Amino acid sequence: MKVVRFIHRWTGGLIGLLLAVLGLTGTLLLHEDAFLRATVPHAADVQRQDAASLGAAATRIFGAEDRPRSLLLASRRLGLHKLTYKDEHAAYADQDGAIVQSWTSNWARPEAWLFDLHHHLFNGDTGEIVGGIAGLAGLGFVGTGLWLWWPTRRMFHVRLWPRMMKRAAIIHHHRDLGVLVAPLLILSLTTGAAMNLKWFSDAIRAPFSSAAVMKAASAPPTIKGGKLAKDLDWTALVAQAQARYPGAEVRLISLPAKPGGLISVRLRQQAEWLPNGRTMAWFDPATGRMVANRDGQALPLGSRIANLDYPLHAAKVGGLPYRLVMTVSGVTLTLLGTLAVVTFWGNPVGNPKRRKRVVKAMAVPGEA
Repeated sequence: MKVVRFIHRWTGGLIGLLLAVLGLTGTLLLHEDAFLRATVPHAADVQRQDAASLGAAATRIFGAEDRPRSLLLASRRLGLHKLTYKDEHAAYADQDGAIVQSWTSNWARPEAWLFDLHHHLFNGDTGEIVGGIAGLAGLGFVGTGLWLWWPTRRMFHVRLWPRMMKRAAIIHHHRDLGVLVAPLLILSLTTGAAMNLKWFSDAIRAPFSSAAVMKAASAPPTIKGGKLAKDLDWTALVAQAQARYPGAEVRLISLPAKPGGLISVRLRQQAEWLPNGRTMAWFDPATGRMVANRDGQALPLGSRIANLDYPLHAAKVGGLPYRLVMTVSGVTLTLLGTLAVVTFWGNPVGNPKRRKRVVKAMAVPGEA
C-alpha cells in the first residue's frame, strides 16, 4: 500500500498538470462545432449532399490558383467546408465554395491551436507521443487510485467540490470523485492513448486482428494516376462515389500528394461511427474515373474497433447527451489533475505530523 501510494502521489504531482491541460482542452473541443456555428458566417447552414452542390463547390475550390490539398465537406452539425493547404494554412468556405475565413497560423483560430495543444502539445509527433504516454499514466492513476480508495470505501461521499480547501478534505474528495467517474476516465484515457500510440492500439486490437492484417487492409491501391486535369468533372466524380455507396455521406476529397497519385474520396456509411468514415473511393486525376474502392464495413474486426476510438473519445456519436457525459469526464480529469498538483507541491515529501493529523481526522483504516 505504501509503495502504491508513493507512486500514485509522486507521478500525479509531476504530470497531474499535463493531464489537467489535456482534460480542459479536450472538454472545450467537444463543443467546437457549437462555437463555430455561433461565431463564423454560414457555419449553421443546412448540409447539402447532392452531387451537383458538392461538385460545384469542388470545381470552384480546386480550380482556384492557390488550391488546397484537401477539402473536408460540411457535416450535419457544421455547415462549412474546411480547406487544408500546406503547413498551418487552412480556410473555411461556405457550401458554394466561397472562402469565409482563411488563416496561415493555428494561433489565428482558437479551435486550431486548442487541437494542436490537445493532440500535439505544440510539438508535432513528439508531443503526440508524450500525450499518449500521459494517457497511459492516467490509466495507471485510475488503477492505483481505486486500490488506495478501497480501504476508505465506507467513507464515500459524492461531492463536486472538496468540503473544505484543506489537504485532508481535498484528498478525500480526490479519491471519491475519481472512483465515481472512473469508467468515463478509463474510456477517455484508453481511446486517447490508442489514437496517439500505434503500438498500444495494435496491442489491444491483437485479439481481434493482427497488426499486419490491419495495415494491409488499410493500404491505398498501387494504381498509378495521370496528371490532374484542369477541366475535371467533379460533379461526375462525386456522383460515381455516391452510386458505388448509395446513402453514404461524402466527407473528404483529397488531391494526389505526389505525381502519379490518385484523388481519394472518403465516405461515411450509415453504420460507421467515425465522422469521416473509412469507406474509400479512388479516382484517376486525369479522367475522373473510379479505379478502386474499399468498403469501411468490410475492414478487419480490429480495424473497425479501432475506428471507434475517435468518435467515442471526441463524442462524435450519441448527440448532446453523450457530449455532456464526456464533458463530465474532461472536467473531472482537469479537476483531479489540478488538485493533485496542489496537494503534492503543498507537501511534496510528506510531513509525518501532518499525516497523523490527517489520519486521525479522517479515521481511515490502513493509512498510518
